Amino acid sequence: MADEIDTRVTPSFHPETVQAIAEYDDDTSSILAGTVSAFTEAYIAVGRVHDASAASKTNPAWNEAAALIHTADFADKLTLQLAKRFDSATAGLTRVIEGLESELSQPIEGAGVGGMAGEIRAFVRGMSDGERMGFIRNAIEAGDTRTVGACLGGPAYLSGLTPEMQTALLRVHHEKANPRAAKQLRAAKAGLELLGERGGLVFGEMEKAVGAKQAKVQKLRAAKAAAEKSFVV
Repeated sequence: MADEIDTRVTPSFHPETVQAIAEYDDDTSSILAGTVSAFTEAYIAVGRVHDASAASKTNPAWNEAAALIHTADFADKLTLQLAKRFDSATAGLTRVIEGLESELSQPIEGAGVGGMAGEIRAFVRGMSDGERMGFIRNAIEAGDTRTVGACLGGPAYLSGLTPEMQTALLRVHHEKANPRAAKQLRAAKAGLELLGERGGLVFGEMEKAVGAKQAKVQKLRAAKAAAEKSFVV
C-alpha cells in the first residue's frame, strides 16, 4: 500500500509528496488526483519489482542471469504502464492550466464605458507610470470595480497603459476576484512541475530494483536469444 513506508523505494514517489504542495486542499485535490494516482502507482510498482527481484532468487530453476532477465522483463512492463500514467497526468494538468489561464485572462466586458469612466481614465493617464500602476493596483485591492473597470475595460492606451501593463493588471484583478481559480492554477503548475521532475526518476529506480544496469540486462538477453537458436527445430 502506498500509504505505508517502503524503505526500498525513493520517497520522491510517495503520494504525500503531491499532497505536500502548498495549495493542496479541498479546492485543488480533484485537479491533482491524476498526479497523486501516478505517484501512487510509481511507488507501488517499484516496490513490486523489489519483491520480484527477491522472489526470483528463490526459484531453483533460475540461475542469476535468468533471475535478472525475468525481473527486468517484469520491470519493463511496469515502466511502460507508468510512462503512460505520467503522460496522462501531464496532459490532464496541461489542459487544466490552459483553461485556468484563459479564465484568469478574460477581458472585462462593458466596464469601460460611460462619462465617469472617461474621467477616470483621463485622471490616470496624467500620472507617471509608477503612480499609475500603483493607483490601479490599490483600486484592485480595495475592490473599486468602477476604477478598475474604467482602466482595464477599454483599450490600454486610453489609460496611459501599454498592452503588457494592462494584461498584468488584468491578471491581478482576476486573481483578486477569483482566488479559488488562482489557487487551482498554482496547484496545477506545481503538480506539473513535480511530474516533470519525478517522472525521469522511474528508469533509475527500476534499475535499482532489478539489481543490474540496463546494459548488463541487454547483454544477458542477447546471449539468451543466441543460445536459444540452437534449440530451434
